[in-house]
Amino acid sequence: MEQEDGPPPVREGLVLGAHWGFLTFFAGLGGYYLLSLVLAAFASGASTGAEPLDLPDLGPVVLLAFVPNLLLGLAPAIGSRRWGRGLRADFGLLPNGRDVKVGLACGGFALLAGYLLNLLLLGIYGPERMSTPLTEIFEGISASTLWLVVAALMVVLAAPLTEELLVRGALWNALRHYRVPGWGVLLLTSLVFAQLHGEPERLIGLLGQGIAIGSARLITDRVGASLVAHGANNLPPALLLFAAS
Repeated sequence: MEQEDGPPPVREGLVLGAHWGFLTFFAGLGGYYLLSLVLAAFASGASTGAEPLDLPDLGPVVLLAFVPNLLLGLAPAIGSRRWGRGLRADFGLLPNGRDVKVGLACGGFALLAGYLLNLLLLGIYGPERMSTPLTEIFEGISASTLWLVVAALMVVLAAPLTEELLVRGALWNALRHYRVPGWGVLLLTSLVFAQLHGEPERLIGLLGQGIAIGSARLITDRVGASLVAHGANNLPPALLLFAAS
């Protein structure tokens, strides 16, 4: 594990009396849920009284489900530029060689943890409540191979990038700023990561995966490593998109 110089003085990087990471975390999370509600209302026709969107005929429009994720990473990126030291210094976002090695290892552990825990949950809840969310989204959608590739790239690259910037970037840095122990930061961010996905049946499995992915950040002190781990963890579900189409 790399030796850390320790968090900066508590009074540095404060916005409204708290570390800017907290502000961007709550801004990103609030924007995510607000936009999700707006898009859900628009898709169902609830906001205008119009007929609900016929998603099976729209194909690529289903990718709108990933649009709110952009806000998760946008707020930390803006906050880092405005109040921090920039993405490279604050987060170590671009993976280096060690990040790739540690990230792939932690991503493998995340897959194993998710498989074993979800297998246990499958016996508890049954297959009806434990179906794959991505295949549910694309069920009945006629999409071309090009759009499936775009969706897979968003699952493997875009979603991990925004979620890592929010959880193991902004929130992690804010907690470390106040000298929360590394193991405490790992546990707290993993709980947030699990809750963020909004799948109560999979909460335990997501928590285990979050701990494995977060371990990459803990070991290297760089978001680039957890980004690699997250992407590796999302790769098999992304490949299932092609089987579900």
